[in-house]
Amino acid sequence: MTTHTALIVDDEPDIRDLLEITLTRMGIKAQTASDLTSARKLLDEHNFHLCLTDMNLPDGNGIELVQWIQQHAPATPVAVITAYGNMDTAIQSLKAGAFDFVSKPVELPRLRELVNSALRLSQPKREQNDGDDEPGLLLGNSPQIKKLRNQTRKLARSQAPVFISGESGSGKELVARMIHLQGPRREGPFIAVNCGAIPSELMESEFFGHKKGSFTGAIENKDGLFRSANGGTLFLDEVADLPLAMQVKLLRAIQEKAVRPVGDTKEVAVDIRVLSATHKNLPDLVQEGSFRQDLYYRINVIELVVPPLRDRADDIALLSSHILERIAREYECSPASLTKAALHHLQGYDFPGNVRELENILERAFTLCDGDAIDANDLHLGNGAQPSTQSSNNDPGLVGDGSVSVPEGEIDLEGYLETIERQTIEKALEATRWNKTAAAKRLGISFRALRYRLKKLGME
Repeated sequence: MTTHTALIVDDEPDIRDLLEITLTRMGIKAQTASDLTSARKLLDEHNFHLCLTDMNLPDGNGIELVQWIQQHAPATPVAVITAYGNMDTAIQSLKAGAFDFVSKPVELPRLRELVNSALRLSQPKREQNDGDDEPGLLLGNSPQIKKLRNQTRKLARSQAPVFISGESGSGKELVARMIHLQGPRREGPFIAVNCGAIPSELMESEFFGHKKGSFTGAIENKDGLFRSANGGTLFLDEVADLPLAMQVKLLRAIQEKAVRPVGDTKEVAVDIRVLSATHKNLPDLVQEGSFRQDLYYRINVIELVVPPLRDRADDIALLSSHILERIAREYECSPASLTKAALHHLQGYDFPGNVRELENILERAFTLCDGDAIDANDLHLGNGAQPSTQSSNNDPGLVGDGSVSVPEGEIDLEGYLETIERQTIEKALEATRWNKTAAAKRLGISFRALRYRLKKLGME
């Protein structure tokens, strides 16, 4: 069994003794140093699983040591001990490459959490370096996507808040998942939330939870997103959509690492890493006054930019192949492939909706194409799939002159259209005595398209 080792750097003997006793009780062998010079000497002579350093040292500061470790011992996670409430210093240390920080007076439960996270980073696993480019969820061979994968690996070792910027559909949530999966929290939960999809009146309860009876409709206790993500990662997508009142509460929760459920009188500690994203320009929103500057600085310790798909057209072939294989598996159909003309067409397209739009285009083309080859005409780039001009009075679901009857009053359009599609397919199957090949022909679609719709509508 490997004995973990740690280096403690602090000029106060009492602090060194407290940290050494705490780590020894955790089964960690600790060595101590009182200044930068002796710390560098020990780091040259030994390989440590963790380094804890005070910010203020007789011959320099903790950030200098963080930068030195990044250059000379990058595999050693280093955490900085900061003065109470000094978030600016903490953020500077994270930007310099610190794994995490802890404030004085040091709370031992918080210290133990930090140490355990650091040791998970030091567990033996496949060594990674800049040349080891395992794609994971971020597929592609372009320089831009290789750079992005390299950045996610490095950021996974830190606990610093990361702000992921990029256009809609470019894959910001995939980047957040990769940071989570490659870091010490990978065994914990990954909770993704779209901030723009939560009604403002329910936002505090959704984020922080509530006690039973705290308001009308609170029929039981609720943990909320922060506590559900405890021990893992909370990904705040479209964070720019948060109302100002909620931004204040979110800032406090992130800084204090604690939340107060609605209706409760005490705070509950949470151990989470916060990642956030938006397709909007946050600095512009800060200037306008619709996004708090202090929250912006707190979540934007490190910014990661996801490139748009149009800037990495060489990746479209690989992405398309992966997407088509996944669609075929999901709907239990034979796989389809792109013709050279279709691929050329895609590579010349601007993709305002990025990878998400590519997925939608390929899924639509997969259902509409005849045979196993998707040609350029099947893609319908820049517009929706063109409806068939053929019609027949025998087609089920059509009324008299070919128009569709619409019920009176307010309707759920998607649900209503799905109902029409389901009834139409059922009638076509009944008319052909449940012969799917004949039913597909009667409906004017391919057999694969019928299989896809049966699976999508749960009609198998």
